[in-house]
Amino acid sequence: MSERPYAPACDRNRDPILGVLREQFADRRDVLEVGSGTGQHAVYFAAAMPWLRWQCSDQAASLPGIAMWLDEAALANTPAPVELDVAGGPWPRADNDDGRFDAVFSANTLHIMGWPEVRAFFAGLATVLTAGAVVVVYGPFNYDGQYSSDSNRDFDGWLKARDPRSGIRDAAKVDALARAIGLRLVADVAMPANNRCLVWKRDAVAVSS
Repeated sequence: MSERPYAPACDRNRDPILGVLREQFADRRDVLEVGSGTGQHAVYFAAAMPWLRWQCSDQAASLPGIAMWLDEAALANTPAPVELDVAGGPWPRADNDDGRFDAVFSANTLHIMGWPEVRAFFAGLATVLTAGAVVVVYGPFNYDGQYSSDSNRDFDGWLKARDPRSGIRDAAKVDALARAIGLRLVADVAMPANNRCLVWKRDAVAVSS
C-alpha cells in the first residue's frame, strides 16, 4: 500500500493558521479548500472545527493522496476530494440547497500558479461564493513591490528557476482581483516564516452567477 504524501511545512504552520480560521470560520458551514495538496491541513482543520463541512479540491494527480488522509481520519465532515483545475474548471458545488460555499481556504497556491491562473482563481470564486462569504489565503506576499524578507527573495528566485510563470505575488495586485468580485480585505495577519493570512469578506448583497 502506498504511503500517504507528507509535507513537513503543514505540521509547522497548521496551528498558526488554525488560530485564524477558528476566528474567521466560527459562523461558517461549507468550506471549499482550493489546492488541498497532501490533505494534511484538511484533516487537522476539519477535526478541530467539526461544525464545518470541509470540501477538499485539487488537480487530479493529488486526489489519491488526499483520499488517503481523509480515509484514515474517517471524519464525518470531510466528503471525498474533488478535482479542480482553477484555469479550466468546472468549479465544485457545495452540498447544500444553493450549491455555494460560505468560506474558502487556500494555502501556498497563488505563488505556485501562473498569474493567469491567479486571475482564474478569483474569477472562479465569483461563481461559487455565497453573499457574505469569507476567503482566507495563506502564503508569502510582497508589499509595494518589495520582498518582506531575504528568505522570501531567495524563495522567489527558486520558484522562478523552477517555473518562470510562478512567483510571490504582490498583495495589492491580489487584493485588486478580490475587490473585482466584491471581496473586501478585512484582515492581513502576520504568520511565522514570513507568511501572511489574507482574509476577505464578500459583500452581503450581491452574488455573481
